[in-house]
Amino acid sequence: MTGFAIPRAIGRGLLDLLLPPRCGGCGVDVSADAALCLDCWRAVTFIAEPMCEVCGVPFEIQPLGAAVCGDCLADPPAFDRARSAVLYDDATRPMILSFKHGDRLTLAPLFAAWMRAAGADLLDTADLIAPVPLHRWRMISRKYNQSAILIRTLAGISGVPVVDSLLVRTRHTPSQGRKTGAQRAANVRGAFALWNNCGGNAEVIEGRRVLLVDDVLTTGATVSACTRVLKRGGARAVDVLTLARVA
Repeated sequence: MTGFAIPRAIGRGLLDLLLPPRCGGCGVDVSADAALCLDCWRAVTFIAEPMCEVCGVPFEIQPLGAAVCGDCLADPPAFDRARSAVLYDDATRPMILSFKHGDRLTLAPLFAAWMRAAGADLLDTADLIAPVPLHRWRMISRKYNQSAILIRTLAGISGVPVVDSLLVRTRHTPSQGRKTGAQRAANVRGAFALWNNCGGNAEVIEGRRVLLVDDVLTTGATVSACTRVLKRGGARAVDVLTLARVA
């Protein structure tokens, strides 16, 4: 151990004594930051094959024919592909909400690692990554965009270029919570645009495959609205990667 590493190790040990790492789920002491205890880890439902090759919804059994769900066959989504790391349920909801609203940013590396594994094929083919934007008033009240935090951590793992301000939310929409699918779609219709005052304009996305990142996929109304703007702006394809999805 070098002379510089010894003081850092001592400082880390003192910090752990004063503020021991906590499980991202239940809050019990764990061995390292951004980790879950064994019970919370076992409770998380990770999404894996078989799944719809378009929207990523998990199947109970492997389909005999094309691996596309009925919803995507009947009404193909605006985006090309979507993947999510975990189900949004009783096990993951508290930790995601604490990250989103409770300043638990230490969970970002753990969540980004889950997303890197779930969206490996999307990240490998993406030309750039962009977050779903927050309106400026919501950004002021929340202090940060959780999607942008996840993207920064993902970029460090994957090396895919990030454009933080590719999209802008042009109007302050009410929360999507407790709305039906049709209400969610109406709520975000016309709420996004390309931000032409920075690098996030049509020249940046022309002919590119964009990976759009958000925290939770519910009906897909928000990411679909963003996708339409990006494709009108010249994007060749738009994929979606989220931390969790509602089953």
